[in-house]
Amino acid sequence: MTGISEILVLVLLIACILILPRLFKGEPVKKSSSSEKLKRLPAKIRFGIVLTLVYPMIMAFYLKPWNENVLSYLSYGVIPVFLVWAVVWIISGRKK
Repeated sequence: MTGISEILVLVLLIACILILPRLFKGEPVKKSSSSEKLKRLPAKIRFGIVLTLVYPMIMAFYLKPWNENVLSYLSYGVIPVFLVWAVVWIISGRKK
């Protein structure tokens, strides 16, 4: 008798694993690709991204961190970029 009850328990477990997720399945989430997200970016955000890449390069050519000037490059080239994006992130969070 023990063999039959064990088999029935296994069948019940397998049925619950396979059937219950289908019963409680919600509406499928629409997946959007990253190229679609990039197309929806506003011009200000695009400009900010380009400026994020260009500004540290310009400061690197001006300050030449490879000539023992790393601290000034971090102070004037990298940290301002992080601060600006932090402010943008905080402001966008408050709007939403």
